[in-house]
Amino acid sequence: MARNRRASRRSGNSTQTAVYVLLVCSLLYALVLAVAGFGKQSSRAFDPYLIRQLRLAQFDQFQRWYQPPAVPAPVSVVDIDEASLKAYGQWPWPRTRVAELVQRLHVAGAKAIAFDVLMAEPDRTSPKAMAELWQDPQASALLRGLPDHDEVLAKALQGSSVVLGTLFSDSGGSASGKDLSETLPKVPYQPVFLGLDDEHESKRRLHKFDTAVWPLPVLLASAGGLGAINFVPDADSVVRRVPLLMRLGEQIVPSLSAEALRVYLGATKHLVRTKESGVQDVRIGKTVVPTDGEAEIWLQYSKDRDRKFISAAKVLQGAADASRIKGHIVLVGTSVFGLLDLRYDPWGELMPGVRAHAMALEQMLTGQYLERPGGASVIEAALMLAGSLIVGLYALRATARRSALLTLVLLLLLWAGVWYAYVAEHLLLDAINPTLAIVLSFVLTSIVHHVVTERERRWVRQAFSRYVSPNRVAHLMAHPDQLRLGGQRRICSFVFTDLVGFTTLMEKTDPAQVVALLNEYLEGMLVIVFKHEGTLERIMGDAVAVLFSAPVTQPDHCQRAFDCALEMHVFASAYARRLQAQGVPWGHTRIGVHSGEVVVGNFGGKTLFDYRALGDPINTAARLESVNKHLGTQMCVSQTIVDGCSNAPVRVVGRLVLKGRSQPLRTYEPLAVIDAAQCASVAEYAAAMQSLESGQASAALAAFERLAVSHPLDPLVQLHLQRLREGASDDLIVMSEK
Repeated sequence: MARNRRASRRSGNSTQTAVYVLLVCSLLYALVLAVAGFGKQSSRAFDPYLIRQLRLAQFDQFQRWYQPPAVPAPVSVVDIDEASLKAYGQWPWPRTRVAELVQRLHVAGAKAIAFDVLMAEPDRTSPKAMAELWQDPQASALLRGLPDHDEVLAKALQGSSVVLGTLFSDSGGSASGKDLSETLPKVPYQPVFLGLDDEHESKRRLHKFDTAVWPLPVLLASAGGLGAINFVPDADSVVRRVPLLMRLGEQIVPSLSAEALRVYLGATKHLVRTKESGVQDVRIGKTVVPTDGEAEIWLQYSKDRDRKFISAAKVLQGAADASRIKGHIVLVGTSVFGLLDLRYDPWGELMPGVRAHAMALEQMLTGQYLERPGGASVIEAALMLAGSLIVGLYALRATARRSALLTLVLLLLLWAGVWYAYVAEHLLLDAINPTLAIVLSFVLTSIVHHVVTERERRWVRQAFSRYVSPNRVAHLMAHPDQLRLGGQRRICSFVFTDLVGFTTLMEKTDPAQVVALLNEYLEGMLVIVFKHEGTLERIMGDAVAVLFSAPVTQPDHCQRAFDCALEMHVFASAYARRLQAQGVPWGHTRIGVHSGEVVVGNFGGKTLFDYRALGDPINTAARLESVNKHLGTQMCVSQTIVDGCSNAPVRVVGRLVLKGRSQPLRTYEPLAVIDAAQCASVAEYAAAMQSLESGQASAALAAFERLAVSHPLDPLVQLHLQRLREGASDDLIVMSEK
């Protein structure tokens, strides 16, 4: 019992330890996410690549599932598409044609024009370049007299609110160490930082580059603004965010979309408000654009991806719809594959890069932003912590099925809430981290629960097996639902044993010695019972009651009971001979075997379960054991047992009417338990019994008298001889005692 209590305490301690480990791990992980959300450094420092990609995949899937209704915005894209190249030749076009495009857009009423193409090199088709190419004095003189194409474009740019594009790149440390601000062209504005952080700390959060490709100075001098055409795609090359501000060395430069909006609104500066975790928002004129800490906005894609595009050829031909240009911000870009300005969208399809700038401008003008809140990491950490603790603590106590159901319900609620936040509030909340935490908590705690439960089951099985049959324990472990009051009808077989003279032995011998011998005797008997997969029904002092075909049904229960009884007889006889040789007056064991329909189940009320069988067959088996003392036999089996065995060598005892019964029961004695040297041969005994059973009393008497002379120690011969001499005429034996 002390060992059992210690094992129970160890099992309880294991469960408590598992709970504490789970709590600590969940708290630490939640703390990391909270620090990432509140701290000044980017949460990506705590963000594994795989988790980040799964989260981005979730955001992409949300965009594929739902796009909000389009809100009209004065943004159009003039596309240098395949039709334009077919009509006007390959890119780059002469700057005179670009000037013509600008003039036509200006005449059509474009309020701002932004070029998502680079014009960093002089036009190779300019008269001056051609003059150098031809090297013909007469032709060169004529060509040099013509206006330069770049100057023609510069003149077209004057007063037309045109934003030129520049391209930044990161040399990876190979750039020279000179001050990059010296290379930055002079522009008529500078971003202004306002906020809790100092300007230097906020700048550090912006995307940094160290080299740049600038527009021609002659063009920039006439332009109304300058913006970087860069994107910072994710590792899978999908463009999900557009930066509004970037850093070249220590100089802040706006993106093409941010600068186009400034020119469109007639503002002079980009006002930046910061917070401890970086940039909070960017104000352009009266428009306040909420951003993340890196001054980026998330793009919200729409199905009608090409509705804003106008072919450049139509603009040059005067065939474009003027209503799509007048009062608009017009972005000039290209969708031609060979010009290498294509990016991936959330659908995994290629799109022109200018489309991302157009979507960013639409969102800033309409105020429809797709945001990832600044406190998103904290919200997600709270969801992760609450969900993992709820699932973990429940899974440590409940069944795997119920724990899985709770986990599924929590995950459905989590994803429904995140989906609602996206659809109703345009918020991007991460469901991946909480999902992984909840699932991990379920898996870990389920494993702990399984290990602890298995340990407890082993302990219960080992402890319980000392009280009831191992097969009963195994059955209850597999079918715990059967641990309830009540029973069921079933045909079973029973073996009853009793030790002759045990009470007298207890009176004449040291009780401690007798108890030790009895325990050894019972241990040997039970080993045989469990070997034949019998169920110990009960032990009554030196008597043993064994049940077959319950709780697990055994079609061959009669054969099992018969074989078990024979092996128990062999063991008991050998044990008695060994003790008798040592001077211990140990008696022989009487055995009764019978089969019939009984009610098997748990009885005794709610306070104490007692698994046993109730019914007349079990009482009959007990009477058959007891009747051996009157018959002079050691084992008595019923007709039902013999009929249910495929091999049961027996000899007939007779038809017994047991005390308290009215119907006779045909019984037998197994040949394996008789002493062949003392008992009559099987054939001679069978012939004598045949005469007795047929009512030939005189012939039976003569036969048994002959057998008594040759086998005076055969108990059944003496029994029937005495009965015949007392006037019996058949094999019917009415028992007056138990």
